[in-house]
Amino acid sequence: MMGPGETLSTLIAILLPSLLIFYFAKRFFTLKEKKLEIDAQAAAEKAAQYVARSHEIEERLAVIERIITDRPAALAREIDALSISNQALPRKDLA
Repeated sequence: MMGPGETLSTLIAILLPSLLIFYFAKRFFTLKEKKLEIDAQAAAEKAAQYVARSHEIEERLAVIERIITDRPAALAREIDALSISNQALPRKDLA
């Protein structure tokens, strides 16, 4: 039969490693959870940027559709207005 000292040492030998394993597992999963939260936040920010860009592209497409569906005379005025505004912009030398 085991005495009280042996029982206590056996209990410590079993409980101490178990508690350490539990502690490190809990820390590991807590850090994993924080990393996932950070990744989710980054993905949400990226999605918001894509949405903003998508709205910008939709607005530009609406302008193009309006230009195309207008009467030919209005189209000529739009093209002339664009060419005039392009001429006002400074040009870079390509050479």
